[in-house]
Amino acid sequence: MTGSRGRVREFVVEADGGSRGNPGPAGYGAVVLDPATGESLVEAAEYLGVVTNNVAEYRGLLAGLRAARELDPDAVVHVRMDSKLVVEQMSGRWKIKHPDMKPLAAEAARVFPPGRVTYEWIPRASNKHADRLANEAMDAGARGEQWSPAGSTAELDAAADAASTDVGARAADADVRAAKTVASPGWGPPDMGAPATFVLLRHGETPLTPQKRFSGSGGSDPSLSPVGREQAEKVAASLARRGTIEAVVASPLARTRETAGIVAARLGLEVAVEEGLRETDFGAWEGLTFGEVRDRHPDDLDAWLASPDAEPTGGGESFAATGVRIAATRDRLVTEYAGRTVLLVSHVTPIKTFLRLALGAPPESLFRMELSAASLSAVAYYADGGASVRLFNETSHLR
Repeated sequence: MTGSRGRVREFVVEADGGSRGNPGPAGYGAVVLDPATGESLVEAAEYLGVVTNNVAEYRGLLAGLRAARELDPDAVVHVRMDSKLVVEQMSGRWKIKHPDMKPLAAEAARVFPPGRVTYEWIPRASNKHADRLANEAMDAGARGEQWSPAGSTAELDAAADAASTDVGARAADADVRAAKTVASPGWGPPDMGAPATFVLLRHGETPLTPQKRFSGSGGSDPSLSPVGREQAEKVAASLARRGTIEAVVASPLARTRETAGIVAARLGLEVAVEEGLRETDFGAWEGLTFGEVRDRHPDDLDAWLASPDAEPTGGGESFAATGVRIAATRDRLVTEYAGRTVLLVSHVTPIKTFLRLALGAPPESLFRMELSAASLSAVAYYADGGASVRLFNETSHLR
């Protein structure tokens, strides 16, 4: 259908797909927009069951193109996606090698005649609408339901964004400045292939762990207790069953190297040591309980709890300094292990910091996370700078 003067209609399609695990429970979202007004004309989303992230992205593209065609089969369409892979393949610049994606790409190319569809890569932050729909579809699937338009929160999100623009502008600017300092991705140009996935393992128990004593990088460097070694064996067995770990990297401290050695031996891998994964130095608080620090250094403890820039008594390491160190370590390892799944064996503060930076959470969030001995967490890092927290404090393997 064209306008009264024969004018060809134009649409923008924004699409996204995701899976919680790769492959894992997956869904897509797509929206057709009026390019002149930005008005949402059609929304589409669907829970797909267990498929890969890339398949979900292609299914989102297909849904968006089909929705645009239903509105007007004679329209021209501009597709905007944060999947560099899909954009480059559909633009003809990259070859499509995966057998699951070839038929989907061919089907997408047939929805409109050649030359009627153009493609543009956009950052993840600019694809919020489709991303939201994809997550709604996955959430619905987790409840045993299918997504319906009545469940969309896109309009609520838009209203919330508008309402918060003025109130939160100064705070948002501060967060952006902090992110550039602490959490800059720092790797190559956007390429939405397989992410670098960090499986974050806290070491097993030491004799100090049950006593909840400060145990950083400046203390006695304890080894694992018998319980800790048993925990490491259970982690090793669980990870061997999953079969996804391609490399093992450990903090230089004894408890992490011992944990990593037990796991790596089971997986048939070597252990690389990374200084940046060491625990925070807690200065004069090393070996003390929280109550003992409260009794001996109350002012320093209050300052430490109030500000990420405060150091423990005796010149320990602040949380802000730890954040800078972990961000630099993350960037280095993401580059080194691009597209691979690597086990990082580390400590409470570094692992919480990886998660905090991935979520864009404030420093005080470190005090609001529980991280058990020998627990597993996971973060996937994409080459456009996006990060996705996949797992947090998983301990089922210890039961």
